[in-house]
Amino acid sequence: MKFNKNADLDKLMTLLFEPYKESVSDVQKVSNALLDRGVITSDTEIVNDHIAFRTLGVPFLGITSLEKIFLHYGYEKRDYYYFEAKKLNAYWYAPPAPEYPRIFISELRVSDLPAATIAVIKQYTKQVTSDPVDAMDLNDVAAVGNFFYTSLWDLPTIEDYTALAKESEYAAWVIYNRYYLNHYTISVHELKNGYNTMETFNSFLVDIGIQLNTSGGIIKQSADGLLRQSSSVAKMMEATFKNGEKMKIPGSYVEFAERLALPEFKDIPKNQLVRTQRRDGFESANADKIFESTYASQTGSKTS
Repeated sequence: MKFNKNADLDKLMTLLFEPYKESVSDVQKVSNALLDRGVITSDTEIVNDHIAFRTLGVPFLGITSLEKIFLHYGYEKRDYYYFEAKKLNAYWYAPPAPEYPRIFISELRVSDLPAATIAVIKQYTKQVTSDPVDAMDLNDVAAVGNFFYTSLWDLPTIEDYTALAKESEYAAWVIYNRYYLNHYTISVHELKNGYNTMETFNSFLVDIGIQLNTSGGIIKQSADGLLRQSSSVAKMMEATFKNGEKMKIPGSYVEFAERLALPEFKDIPKNQLVRTQRRDGFESANADKIFESTYASQTGSKTS
């Protein structure tokens, strides 16, 4: 099969985004409001800062498996991040061209969990006996896109999901959602005046009824002050568990990021800055709080 890296990456991004957009109502709600207010004339004008995935650190899965897909499509692995309390590792990946989003992949350090929690996770992931990415033709874009929405293990029971959530809400989210796109991120600084700072954009979001993650403050800011982020709270969705049982659990959400000029470019007019002149990468302290967009402290749920 002929492989055209950028054309195929375009297709893959569409295959990743479309099911997510249909499932996460806030995506279209924000886009429609920006269109209605004349901030944009088409959804295609929204710049996607990054997309994120959650994984489990067990044999044949985790970051070392999932990253193969994006490395194949031209992404470059960058900085490592460590989240002590949440027991997570993460890396970000730079795109092959500036029109593509960054990738952020996190992984639960399963071995750091209590034995009973590890046993629940392994009850499901033991069904994966080889790296599923190695079994794919990575040039087959349709197959790769479908992989993110394909079950790798059995549906969990409500009891197992709830038990996991008590120890790690991240673990519970992944055991049900697998590699489903966790969030995409609107580049706020790319929008027109009046919407291109976190303060003004968050005012707009509140005005249209988007619930924002308050963990660590509505705006999470890096130590250097150059990366500012907010996120919506995941909506509760009715999920079907093993034996057809149903329960509402948190789905995915939307993030919003403002990247300011690096010090050497601070005097360049904001509308003339290019991507390489703005703060790149991520910030552990910010990401730590954004993970909580699916947590019960934000969603108000009792079971997750």
